[in-house]
Amino acid sequence: MPELEKAFLEDEHKNRISCLFNPETITVGRQNAWGDNLKPGWDITKLRFLGAHHGWLNLDLVFDTTADGTAVTTYTNQLMKLMDVDYTLPGADETSRNGRPPTVFFHWGDFHSFPSVVYSVVLKFTYFSSAGKPLRAEAHVELYQFEASNAFTKQNPTSGTPRPHRTHRVQPGETLDRISARYYGDSTRWRELAGANGIEDPLALRPGALLSIPRGDVT
Repeated sequence: MPELEKAFLEDEHKNRISCLFNPETITVGRQNAWGDNLKPGWDITKLRFLGAHHGWLNLDLVFDTTADGTAVTTYTNQLMKLMDVDYTLPGADETSRNGRPPTVFFHWGDFHSFPSVVYSVVLKFTYFSSAGKPLRAEAHVELYQFEASNAFTKQNPTSGTPRPHRTHRVQPGETLDRISARYYGDSTRWRELAGANGIEDPLALRPGALLSIPRGDVT
């Protein structure tokens, strides 16, 4: 019998929060903005595309520590901490109060989210010990897309493409041409990677980012 894949959240420092129980459902969405040019006395006018909003991913998680009796807040506090401002990130400055929470990815087997930030966490503690220690909690987590990504589009194995894309986690010091040489044997194909991942500045490649590697003579 194959080993059960466990879902987890991972921040850009590579810290993981493992899901004690895999989610039953995951909701993913995107939204575009459209507008019209209303004029008094005119009939219906053609809609104008105003831009794309971020995507979102919602999931419900259950944490239960009744088996060992430890406080379930060991796990739920880690979730809440993902919303704290992190002044250790590149470009952050605690003196000027310039910072942000870390980006995160949700992973479950071949399912990988876009780079996200935690928009909200709602916790519901549902079971306590006789001493009042919380032992079971339900968490509703909302992730908002942080930057452009092809997650859940062509490279997603569930989209019906016969040859799904590979993914690559960017390591410190890596460049697009080196990654291109690794997968294609040709460093000049870095533009394909940039286009597939919506990268406008190849020099600003962020360590920890998850890249889609389109199939096509992939080694």
